[in-house]
Amino acid sequence: MRKFVYGGSLDSLSVESIKTYIDEFKAGTLRPHLKSEAEPTTQGPVTVIVGTTWESIVLDKSKDVLVKYYAPWCGHCKSLAPVWEELGAAFADNDDVVIAKFDATANEVAGLSIRGYPTLKFYSKDNKAGIDYEGDRDLESFKSFLKEHSSAARSGAGKVAQDEL
Repeated sequence: MRKFVYGGSLDSLSVESIKTYIDEFKAGTLRPHLKSEAEPTTQGPVTVIVGTTWESIVLDKSKDVLVKYYAPWCGHCKSLAPVWEELGAAFADNDDVVIAKFDATANEVAGLSIRGYPTLKFYSKDNKAGIDYEGDRDLESFKSFLKEHSSAARSGAGKVAQDEL
C-alpha cells in the first residue's frame, strides 16, 4: 500500500495545485511517502538502519550485510538481541561485513515486504537481492553461515580471524 503526501503548503492550496498534484501522480513522478526514523548520529557494533539509510548500507556493493528485520514488541526478536550484539562485536573490526538491525514497524523501504519477525536476510557484495537466513539462531551458527556465504568473513579481515569462525 503506497502513500503519497502532498508537499505543498495547505495555506496556498488551490484548484491548480491539486490538479498539478494529481497530474504528477498519474504521470508516476510522485515519490511514495515511506516511514523512516531519524538517522542515528552514532553507530555501535550493530549498525542501525532506518528507511532513509537502507539503500546506502544494504546495497553498498563493497560490503556483505546481514540484517535483522525486527519488531520491538516481538519476543523472539528480544531473545535474539543479545546474540545479535555479540555477532556485531565479533565483526566490529571487519569493515567489509556489516551486522545490522532494522525496525520494520517504524521504517519502510520500497519493494521490501517483511511478513514475520525476526526476518534475517544476507546481502552479499555480489547479490543485493538478498537471501533468507534460516539456520539456528546462536552465535556459532551465524559465524558458520557468514564463513560459508561471505567472502569478507572468509578473508579473516579484522578481529574475526578465520580460525575464530
